[in-house]
Amino acid sequence: MTGIFRWASLGLAGLTLFLAGCERPPVDSVQRGYRGTGMEVVYNPRTVDKLVAANQAPATSEQASPDGPRASEVYQNVQVLGHLSVAEFNRHMASITSWVSPEQGCLYCHNPANFADDSVYTKVVARRMIQMTQTINVDWKAHVAETGVTCYTCHRGNPVPANVWFKAPGQNFPTQFIGDTAGQNNPALNVGMSSLPNDVFTPYLLGEMPIRVNGETALPTGNRASTKQAEHTFGLMMHFSKSLGVNCTYCHNTRAMGQWDGMPSQLGTAWYGIRMVRALNNDYMQDLTSVFPVKSLGPTGDVAKANCSTCHQGAYMPLYGAQMAKGHPELQTRSPAPAAPATAASAALDVVAEVARSPACRSGRLARTTMRWCGIPHPPPDCFVHAETHASHPCTFRCIDGFFFVARSCQRTGLNGASLAFRGRPVAKPKRARR
Repeated sequence: MTGIFRWASLGLAGLTLFLAGCERPPVDSVQRGYRGTGMEVVYNPRTVDKLVAANQAPATSEQASPDGPRASEVYQNVQVLGHLSVAEFNRHMASITSWVSPEQGCLYCHNPANFADDSVYTKVVARRMIQMTQTINVDWKAHVAETGVTCYTCHRGNPVPANVWFKAPGQNFPTQFIGDTAGQNNPALNVGMSSLPNDVFTPYLLGEMPIRVNGETALPTGNRASTKQAEHTFGLMMHFSKSLGVNCTYCHNTRAMGQWDGMPSQLGTAWYGIRMVRALNNDYMQDLTSVFPVKSLGPTGDVAKANCSTCHQGAYMPLYGAQMAKGHPELQTRSPAPAAPATAASAALDVVAEVARSPACRSGRLARTTMRWCGIPHPPPDCFVHAETHASHPCTFRCIDGFFFVARSCQRTGLNGASLAFRGRPVAKPKRARR
């Protein structure tokens, strides 16, 4: 009897160890298709409760007044959102602080000695991320619909989103006898700790490797996808499932996994989502590689990039569909391009007009002026204008007969210039009276 109990205890311990990787009951299922087709999504109530608590959107702050001067007119170096009023702009800055750096505060992105300075790299990144958020809400409605996204969708109060990815370092080949494992048998969370290839992001969410591997005709015609490619695709599907907290039937029809007819609408939404993430990684994140310090880059020197989990974080819809973007209309449209900085030509227009209206110019007595910058598109009529450096009076127009004209715009723009000459109608020399 002792031996029987010993073997029973060992068997029970082995069974316990075997079941340790399984979810303990209760488990619920939600039917999403016809009965008997297996179209259902399985949920664990305990997991769902935790996810709901972690995916609560913060309260939206009160809307600011759109009246008053524009932010670009009051603050310096406002390249994005400068069209907002000062009140709206400050509200957005306060929101970004609470979304991204609630503990670090404004100085996470700004130089305390000069908020207009771009020397803090996070400010350059934040500016680009605002533009990226606007692009998502404007160009990718096929994926985000009217719900949209804000900075909080990904950051959740963290300076760096919790779920980002870097390129996996290449395989180490100490000898030539080791084959290329393609990242297999190296369990990773993004593929459900399975033996599937663990880098499924580089080929699909950065590159454009075909995801579809099942053919439309019987073998051996038509389809050249290998088992290795199929394993990459299955690893990507595992990532989708984990990121959204769903199983395969959330997007696919069990009758024919590879056909579009009869598929849930989520399949089309996912199709656009894949292309959206790929575009964001290439058009925005990759371009910022040189901006980040080395310590913020991955093991291969690449910048952090987005995947499905960056926004979804275990929920089938980010923040379970909370429409935060509606409270921030500045993120639902692209910011107008900032006004081009004043050029020498544009800054000189008012000065040229002032000279042209002067009695000396109208009377034809103006022969020469001296100024700091060049690039005047049209000389004052009937005047000869020569642009050259004038160190003592860089913003002064000097006429030979004593007329002086000060260019306030020169003082405002601080523009410098080289030598350039414009010639209008020659100045007539005064005739001497005959005696």
